[in-house]
Amino acid sequence: MAQPLFLTPDWPAPARVRALCTLRAGGVSAPPYKSLNLGQRVGDQPADVAANLSRLRAAAALPSDPQWLVQVHGSAVADLDLPGAREADAAVTRVPGRICAIQTADCLPVLFAAADGSAVAAAHAGWRGLAAGVLEASVAALASAVPDVPVLAWLGPAIGPAHFEVGAEVREAFVGPDPDAEIAFIENARGRWQCDLYTLARRALARVGVADIRGGEHCTFAETDRFYSYRRDGQTGRMASQIWIDPGP
Repeated sequence: MAQPLFLTPDWPAPARVRALCTLRAGGVSAPPYKSLNLGQRVGDQPADVAANLSRLRAAAALPSDPQWLVQVHGSAVADLDLPGAREADAAVTRVPGRICAIQTADCLPVLFAAADGSAVAAAHAGWRGLAAGVLEASVAALASAVPDVPVLAWLGPAIGPAHFEVGAEVREAFVGPDPDAEIAFIENARGRWQCDLYTLARRALARVGVADIRGGEHCTFAETDRFYSYRRDGQTGRMASQIWIDPGP
């Protein structure tokens, strides 16, 4: 049986912080979701999605099922340690064994850890979420959970600038309030713009004091065998970026 495959962040988080981002191989879903689809709302067979999660849980030694969000391309942050709605694009927890999880297929997943390992967070940052301030809100939620502790960030796989073409309205959403954000946009031959989500994310994180930012070297559109891409394939599966505090033995 093929094992699910996932990336693990290369970052200086404490050993008790565990994190991963799934790849598309190693599951049971049929095309067009082939094969480790974890998206429950993309048309895949529910039994296949459940089997994929079971495989991942065994392979990655997950301490519990991920706490899925209803992602809406906004900036709300769900505190998973409190009761309440899960319609949000970021999540934070201080409880060991509780998994923050974000689903993507081109949008940028960002994982966060307090430098002392006492809290973790995850954010879903497409261009709308970035413009709305989801990363700033995530850092603020971590700062509220663990004041005066530095925050580390890891940028997971997203569509790269060579393949992310946007209109002038997207560029204006960033350059209007921050003229220096123009460095994240290159005009193409069609009079539209190639947008660099990674650059926009690094700028947003730097503005709120995150100095240690890792990752940001993949392109979901270009790396066909490794990642799902909505822009490339349309109907497709979802990867899951997950982070948690190890509950120990």
